[in-house]
Amino acid sequence: MAAIYSKLLLALMIFPFFLEPSVKHPLHVSTTEIEFNSKEKNLEISCRIYTDDFETVLAKQFKTKVDLNKPAMHKAMDELVKKYMNTNLQYKINGKNLTATYVGFERDNEATNVYLEIENVTSLQSLSLSNSILYDLFDDQMNILHAVKAGTRKSVRANYPNKGLNVTF
Repeated sequence: MAAIYSKLLLALMIFPFFLEPSVKHPLHVSTTEIEFNSKEKNLEISCRIYTDDFETVLAKQFKTKVDLNKPAMHKAMDELVKKYMNTNLQYKINGKNLTATYVGFERDNEATNVYLEIENVTSLQSLSLSNSILYDLFDDQMNILHAVKAGTRKSVRANYPNKGLNVTF
């Protein structure tokens, strides 16, 4: 239960403008949380991105109409989100390049949460993430990584143009 409260508090600190939809957010930030699940032997990944920025970058990159909130467009949006995330996130786990499997996305207030996973990870000693989410849209973009293993949380950030985020346990 404490973990849920700490995640909520963190979300409120990083995304304070979600509470007031009419306010344009002044920060260009995304967060990626990667949690090692030793029981399932996988990495559970969630990315939180401002929806308006995410829709803008998807429309720009894929040159199509984008609406992440419209149920009738969900399947088409799934494909765009999957392609974008595969292009802008690359993972190296324990020195080995691995690929994440796209699980899906959902809207949450003014943000979009994207879910991915990497299976068959028996241990987690080091994690390197190349993250260029929204770098083709903003030159003040900040991407934050939270990595969690056995209750230990490590956080790092990268500011445009730096993409590399590295954590060791």
